[in-house]
Amino acid sequence: MSANLKSMTRKELEKLLADVKKALQTAQSRDRRDARKAAEKAAAEFGFSLNELGEDAPAKQKKAKAPKKAVKASKPKYADPADASRTWTGKGRQPNWFRAAVEKGIAPSDLEI
Repeated sequence: MSANLKSMTRKELEKLLADVKKALQTAQSRDRRDARKAAEKAAAEFGFSLNELGEDAPAKQKKAKAPKKAVKASKPKYADPADASRTWTGKGRQPNWFRAAVEKGIAPSDLEI
């Protein structure tokens, strides 16, 4: 079947598209039916029905993960003596102002809030 698409009108093309979609649905239904018959035959060879085999499927499925809890922001533990708006929680990498203050001889306990 070779259709010259360039010479077809828009309505003819839309009808062709609808026919193709319908044919695809029919083919999918036929393939699904054939697959089910083949699966039933294979299960019957082992003495089972598809319904009996389908009962085990939910037990093997993975559990849904619980949603993660929001992480609370840590409270600041240290403040820059020159600018109190610059703070550090004491976790992670040391800020430059903290490192410079310690190098000058200021004790970390003196920088605590």
